[in-house]
Amino acid sequence: MSTLRMLMAAGLLLTALPVSGRAGAASDMDLEILRDTIRANRRALVAANLKLTDEEAKRFWPVYDRYQTELTGVQDRLVTIIRDYTANFSSLSNEKALQLVDAYLGVEADRVAVRRSYLGEIAKALPGRKVARFYQIENKMDAVIRYDLAAEIPVVDP
Repeated sequence: MSTLRMLMAAGLLLTALPVSGRAGAASDMDLEILRDTIRANRRALVAANLKLTDEEAKRFWPVYDRYQTELTGVQDRLVTIIRDYTANFSSLSNEKALQLVDAYLGVEADRVAVRRSYLGEIAKALPGRKVARFYQIENKMDAVIRYDLAAEIPVVDP
């Protein structure tokens, strides 16, 4: 999945730079265009790696679109947390740090809840092995994004 890594890393770098403040503030419209591009690339990568039959595709893509719509709301909350963190990084109080960690853990719990809530619907659309492959593809894409994002976000000083 080297193509996966290149596409996701490129998309992440485009979105991470404005978040970290090194490239200046991007407009909301620019960020929305970048998010749409990442979503489209994500969909293309799922399609290329899942290899659906026509019948599976008819059942799967509507579920996938709803799934991604719900995940987008969760991911937008993560972006908000990262922006809050980077805005307060140099003067981060203990209270603010705990607040951000709590918000982050809430996002993570919600991400898992969305994934779990769609398992049944995805399992109705696809055979078990393809369901497993779909979640593996999702996890690999998220791992690439998280790895690259981790390199961009500074660690709190003790």
